[in-house]
Amino acid sequence: AWKMATYVEAVRGSHSMDKSITLPPDEIFRNLENAKRFAIDIGGSLTKLAYYSTVQHKVAKVRSFDHAAKVSFQQESDGEPLYEISVQEEITARLHFIKFENTYIETCLDFIKDHLVNTETKVIKATGGGAYKFKDLIEKKLKLKVDKEDEMSCLIKGCNFVLKNIPHEVFVYAKHGDSEFRFQNTHPDIFPYLLVNIGSGVSIVKVEAEDRFERIGGSSIGGGTFWGLGALLTKTKRFDELLQLASRGQHTSVDMLVKDIYGGAYGCLGLTGDLIASSFGKSATAEKEFSKEDMAKSLLHMISNDIGQLACLYARLHNLSRVYFGGFFIRGHPVTMHTITYSINYFTKGEVQALFLRHEGYLGAIGAFLKGAEEDNPNQYCWGENYAGSSGLLSVSPELNPMQRERSGTFDMLEMDRLERQLVNLPLLQDSSSYIPDTVDLTEDTLAREYWLCCFEEALDGVVKRAIASQKDQPEAAERAEKFRQKYRDKLQTLRHQPFAYGSLTVRSLLDTREHCLNEFNFPDPYSKIKQKENDLALKSYQRVLKTLEELSWEQRQIALVRGLLAGNVFDWGAKAVSDVLESDPEFGFEKAKQQLQERPWLVDTYNQWIERLKGPPHKCALFFVDNSGMDIILGVFPFVRELLSRGTEVVLASNSGPALNDVTNGELQILTERIAAMDPAIQASLSEDRLTLVQSGSSSPCLDLSRLDKVLATVVRERGTDLVVIEGMGRAIHTNYYAALSCESLKLAVIKNSWLADRLGGKIFSVVFKYEVPSIIQGHH
Repeated sequence: AWKMATYVEAVRGSHSMDKSITLPPDEIFRNLENAKRFAIDIGGSLTKLAYYSTVQHKVAKVRSFDHAAKVSFQQESDGEPLYEISVQEEITARLHFIKFENTYIETCLDFIKDHLVNTETKVIKATGGGAYKFKDLIEKKLKLKVDKEDEMSCLIKGCNFVLKNIPHEVFVYAKHGDSEFRFQNTHPDIFPYLLVNIGSGVSIVKVEAEDRFERIGGSSIGGGTFWGLGALLTKTKRFDELLQLASRGQHTSVDMLVKDIYGGAYGCLGLTGDLIASSFGKSATAEKEFSKEDMAKSLLHMISNDIGQLACLYARLHNLSRVYFGGFFIRGHPVTMHTITYSINYFTKGEVQALFLRHEGYLGAIGAFLKGAEEDNPNQYCWGENYAGSSGLLSVSPELNPMQRERSGTFDMLEMDRLERQLVNLPLLQDSSSYIPDTVDLTEDTLAREYWLCCFEEALDGVVKRAIASQKDQPEAAERAEKFRQKYRDKLQTLRHQPFAYGSLTVRSLLDTREHCLNEFNFPDPYSKIKQKENDLALKSYQRVLKTLEELSWEQRQIALVRGLLAGNVFDWGAKAVSDVLESDPEFGFEKAKQQLQERPWLVDTYNQWIERLKGPPHKCALFFVDNSGMDIILGVFPFVRELLSRGTEVVLASNSGPALNDVTNGELQILTERIAAMDPAIQASLSEDRLTLVQSGSSSPCLDLSRLDKVLATVVRERGTDLVVIEGMGRAIHTNYYAALSCESLKLAVIKNSWLADRLGGKIFSVVFKYEVPSIIQGHH
């Protein structure tokens, strides 16, 4: 604690303004004792540090009890639970990227040296202009050899890495839009693109493949020009101060406009009156003094327009439509982003968009790190942003909260976790480049944002209680749960002020952030005990439900199967309205759930088209994304799947790879399916004939992103000629994928268990969505 206090004091002392570090260093440099490899990118004013560490965390595993085969199922299900839950330690890899001002470099290196227990690291990869300047300091402090890497190739390596691994990396800046940032979905194929890197000068690089790029042009008029000329004109030596001046200035008092020359627009050449005809044109003839603000603004326009025009010409010349801007000059400054965006729009008549990157400042450090890590080959894995350990994109409007901007200028962090599996697009998406998983973008919808943020805040107590209850035998669980509460509440506060901190804000990202925070404090599966109990309960009713269904005529059975599927979907601990009922009425069962359902016609009701389709030939293969444990999977999904199988349709059941709420995981589903097969010869036969397959989705979220699915799943879908996709549940079919266009038939169904959302969609709580869709290409063939 004493060391910590002196560290913070030292840092405070090194800056006269109040830039006190709000986070203790061990929050910033996390897992240093397990750090394996370092890279550093030192620019003119900022240092970016990257390292790789191993993280030990708990995972919940399920294991079938090995009951003696002679015990009949009935006896066994009375006493013993179906499977045991064990918590195991697992080690995963994490990447850490930290950005701080050069002023702090000494103190940061000291802290790292004191906490570096690992000695196998002998070399630190370095890039950036300052790598030379600080080489001796780093070698002396850390006793590591500094190995310099080429700046441009680091930059491109880093750029490729974030484009591939962070879905909401890229944004368009709209100064006067409802939301400043509009996040773009990264195209699955990121190449080719143009990178315009604006440092002191400008480099324009065409990137064609992972290791194939060429500098195709550039300019000596860049950030250094703005800074240098700006200093001469305004006597201001600080870059950020110059930008502040520019944001307050009026360029029209210095620049000569078209209307100053022609008295208005120059119509036949298509020039508007407000267009700049000559930068600084008025200053030659006018006798007055010009304000610093106006001169700075004029200079910024001049340089940004020049760079914008160059970028457009190169993009045209090389036929590229994706142009990314980065470098010290950009650094998330609104005035700069706005002027560049404006100039690109103007010169290409809107054909090319100016694209900016959320983690632009880290590209060099990431690239240098990847160069040092070739032997581990981080590129063969997929990585995901860890929301629990990353500080998000800040609002760039300086007027929002100057104090906050000051403070957060001190430290900024990005953490990425290695994912167990390679993630790819679902091959059945109609157009993967325009697919957007989320139904509502909360950055743009203020009412919805306020509602959901409150909703998650109110649910927090319940989640904390549930987390503690899931680890009753661990005395320190309550303390960890309290830390979780604190961390998640802080995240919600940040998102209230900066909705775009992590890219688009959606119900999915709020749920995922909560899962990340729970994992952070070692609550891998707070609902494991509830799921176990509900699975045991539902299995007891399975045969009875089948018997009832078998007595019905074909038409009656089809509607009963759908109603069963919907009733099962009511059992969702993620919905407050339901968890309240389940908490207070343990007897609330499958039949009661059916009575809660909305009568037909449902809120969205294409059931008649579905029934007509079922009278036709069977589907070849159905991919079914399942939702909750218990009643949902056992009494809702399995009877429905059984019917498809009896028609001759193969079925692939896709479930979560890791736990989220009470969703059934792949591990649990394996055991449940085995147990159901023991009572149901039809399921048993389908399994042994390989007509029923279980795969994991690659996701650990209550929502579903069809552009990031397990590669194995994608392969199975292709090989089996899947021609029907069933997506079930509020998270997977309404919060996400409600508008997803697939190239085959699809069925999206859910019960809306949230009255606000139901109201939004024009219904009431427990309204039903049953959306059967046939893509237009198929309709033509029928």
